[in-house]
Amino acid sequence: MKPFSLRRRIFALAVGLLLLASLVLIVFIRDYAERAADRAFDRLLAASALTIAGAVQVEAEAVIVEIPFAAFAMFSGQDRVFYAVEDPYARTVTGYEDLAAHMPETVSGEPHFSDLVYREDLVRVVSVGRLISTPSDTGWVTIHVAETQNQRNSLANEILSNAVLPVIALTFLAVGLVWFGITRMFAPLTQLEQDLRARAPDDLSAITVPVPSEVEHLVSALNGFMARLRNAMERVSGLVAEAAHEVRTPLASLRAQAEVAMDEQDPEALRRRVGRIHTGAVQASQLVSQLLMEATISHRLENQDNDATTLGAVIDDVRQRLDPDQASRIQVDLATGAGTAIIRGDRVALREMMRNVVDNALVYSSSPVEISGTLGAGRLEVIVQDRGPGIDASEKTMVLERFKRGATSAGTAGSGLGLSIVSRVVEAHGGQLSLKDRDGGGLIVAITLPTPKRSSAVPGLAMALILASALITLPPQSVDAATSVHAAPDGSTEKVLTIFGTTDTPLFEYFIAAFQDLHPDTGVIYEEWDSRPLYENYLAGSLSALPDLLISSASDLQLKLANDGYAQPHDSPFLDALPDWAHWRNEVFGFTFEPAVIIYNPDLITGAEVPRSHLTLAELLETQTERFRGRIATYDIALSGVGYLLAAQDQTISSTFWRLASAFGRVNAQFSGSSPAILNGVADGTLALGYNVLGSYAFARQAEGANIEIVVPDDYVLVLTRSMLIPRDAGHADLARAFIDFALSPAGQAVAAGPTALGAVVPDGSGDWTSEAIAARGRGVIQPIPIGPGLLVALDTLRRQRFIDTWQEIVSPKP
Repeated sequence: MKPFSLRRRIFALAVGLLLLASLVLIVFIRDYAERAADRAFDRLLAASALTIAGAVQVEAEAVIVEIPFAAFAMFSGQDRVFYAVEDPYARTVTGYEDLAAHMPETVSGEPHFSDLVYREDLVRVVSVGRLISTPSDTGWVTIHVAETQNQRNSLANEILSNAVLPVIALTFLAVGLVWFGITRMFAPLTQLEQDLRARAPDDLSAITVPVPSEVEHLVSALNGFMARLRNAMERVSGLVAEAAHEVRTPLASLRAQAEVAMDEQDPEALRRRVGRIHTGAVQASQLVSQLLMEATISHRLENQDNDATTLGAVIDDVRQRLDPDQASRIQVDLATGAGTAIIRGDRVALREMMRNVVDNALVYSSSPVEISGTLGAGRLEVIVQDRGPGIDASEKTMVLERFKRGATSAGTAGSGLGLSIVSRVVEAHGGQLSLKDRDGGGLIVAITLPTPKRSSAVPGLAMALILASALITLPPQSVDAATSVHAAPDGSTEKVLTIFGTTDTPLFEYFIAAFQDLHPDTGVIYEEWDSRPLYENYLAGSLSALPDLLISSASDLQLKLANDGYAQPHDSPFLDALPDWAHWRNEVFGFTFEPAVIIYNPDLITGAEVPRSHLTLAELLETQTERFRGRIATYDIALSGVGYLLAAQDQTISSTFWRLASAFGRVNAQFSGSSPAILNGVADGTLALGYNVLGSYAFARQAEGANIEIVVPDDYVLVLTRSMLIPRDAGHADLARAFIDFALSPAGQAVAAGPTALGAVVPDGSGDWTSEAIAARGRGVIQPIPIGPGLLVALDTLRRQRFIDTWQEIVSPKP
């Protein structure tokens, strides 16, 4: 093959890669500059539109808006700005009518961006919807804000130009540095070549020439190879020398016996000669076999082959290689666990170790050979006992050397290699070998080998302690918490998932059972709380244990925990199927679809007078105050996190919210911290009607036969999703991630759409309670409560306190 220049190849490849990288980098920078400019200006556009949306009001069923100063103050002043506000009937309330004519109506509160040629300029338009409720109807107000793109193009070009010039300069500089570096890089290799050429053929010592760190691994590998080659040569030389010394004597004896036998005339004497020749041949054959096996084991131990086997398998392997009459003399008695204990090492070497010990016992003893084994803390002890002549105490160390035999072996064929092989194998596996005298005569060979550590011991103990404490010595909990323990179906105790949530335990047990069907090795501890106490106690660090997963129907509180850095991220493979409104980043995940509904007792309210909207409910309470005094219930928003979330969203959407709150005050409405309490009151007739009850609980109770009827409002329907997050201090985050994946998977969504009636949030599912089936039960606008930073506004301390104070002043007026 024609030689080539490695230096030129590297230089040409490096220059080509540098040029290609520069081109790719310029393209990337151009794309990044455009995307960065778009992101920056799109955020300004969205902020402007949302500011206008926040100023939308309804007076006398007419939409009015006073454009805030801040809505346009955020623009640069170098671009033209256009805007339009349309009412639910597509009539322009204010702004540019021709802009509104070019844009479709928006029925979402999320900003939607598009490009449009408007008044001979390419403009970027953002459209935002604002859901409003009037006494006669519910609809969407649409806000459009448009801006020409001169400034964003200027920003993109500025980013590109400021980045391209340094890229070009660095490319030329890099080419020069590559050439200089390649020249310098090959200099140490020349010195290494000269050192190797100057060596003698039998010089296998390590290379000591200083080399760069990049070549150091090559030199280390070369030194390692030469060291192995030197060891192999020394081993072969030693083996040849020892074999020549040890084999010379039996071969010479065989030759002499054969020569004498050739001249022997007496048949009996000839037979004796042939017998001695046969004995010598057997001894020589055994010696050669032992020498070859010793060489094989030395090679395998140097290669550090690492298999996993058991003591029982090693003993069975040895027995199968013996004659049947010899194998029948072996008696095996292994303690519990000893036969199946894992031994890590070379399987062939361990087999030959045991074979040599057993062969010696069979050769030097005519009685049964006993093999026993015991398993201790990280150690496996194997004992082989015989009734042979034994070994003198002064010879016990000597017989472990190669070609050394004790005085009691005289007259018995042997090579003197068996015990030396045993000693080498035991030492290579980190064990211990001892030779002891047996009471009553005989020899005891005791071999102790290490067993692998089992990492599951500590988790198993921890699981046992957790379950024991939960089942036997569970400390008293807060009145807000109730604990249930679900052991792993397969009986294992290594894995425990601790969940703190607000879902009623009987409902959540459906999820636990389905999860454990897929993960039978996982136990689950579930502690039920109310939403607000769960949030506050977690922040205060006063929960009874560190949860691995937090689940709450108050998604705003969950979002705040994540926003404040208390959540771990998780890239679930099912995240793409989840609606955008039902998760925030990869930290908060919604998994249910639960509308806020009105429930009533059909014995106390007739079907004809049932309020079907928020306005008709207010009118009913205003006109029949005495009838419903003390018999209407809703959430106590000061105590219930989900109650405050729903009330805050009601106030944002509905222009009749405070009128309804005033009606609650007139009838002395009852306030509760949870849906089940309201459901119980309506079902037993203590209450006539419950407002903003979670539909999931209502549907489930109705299916059980409770005396309640359910109204999905005809004007608008608030829908929340029960959300999950992994706390940053979770002890078993891997189990929490597995549960999130299960809850978002088709199997978990089938549970939500099934007997729990919590509702499947992932579209196109199957079951009685899919999001599509729930939405079809009413005629109102479905308004999901999106999990996003917008929820943080209502959680502002002053804003929340003012809202609660106003609510309490209206619903609980002082006399």
